[in-house]
Amino acid sequence: MAKKLPSDAFDFYFSLGSQRNYQQVGAKYGASKRAVTALAKRERWQERLEKVENAAKAKSDQKKVEALEAAKERHLQALRLVLGKGIEALTRMHITTPMDAVRAIGIAVRELRVELGEPSERTAVSIEDVIKREYERWLVPAQPEKTPDAAAGNAGEEAVDDGHADDPEQVRSLS
Repeated sequence: MAKKLPSDAFDFYFSLGSQRNYQQVGAKYGASKRAVTALAKRERWQERLEKVENAAKAKSDQKKVEALEAAKERHLQALRLVLGKGIEALTRMHITTPMDAVRAIGIAVRELRVELGEPSERTAVSIEDVIKREYERWLVPAQPEKTPDAAAGNAGEEAVDDGHADDPEQVRSLS
């Protein structure tokens, strides 16, 4: 098995995907795992693999960004068309029935704001409202740690509830 590994051994190693290992490369080219490991170390296969995978991830991320930008631009174009049609309808209509045009313009403007990252009147939240809501949610009044009996000076005693809680004779000491 003292066969020299070809220059495309890394390409084969890379093509194995998630199942890649040096043993399979050695089997393909008739070399020992030790020879493949030595070549991989000399040619820095792990660094090359990481570099290729990072480049692929970066390219994939860039394509996702471009797709999102294209979708956003299509949405903006559609909303601008609706806005234009609403304004056009409003200018051609008589004053008796302009409500549909006004609604179309309002919806288009609101959607344009949302698409551009600006708050619409429905999504705008003031900081004061958020602080007030969080204050009410997290800052609840503290519960007293002492029981009413302990506060009345009956430390060490416990009330027994047998249906006669008003009866002072029903309280007994546990000590």
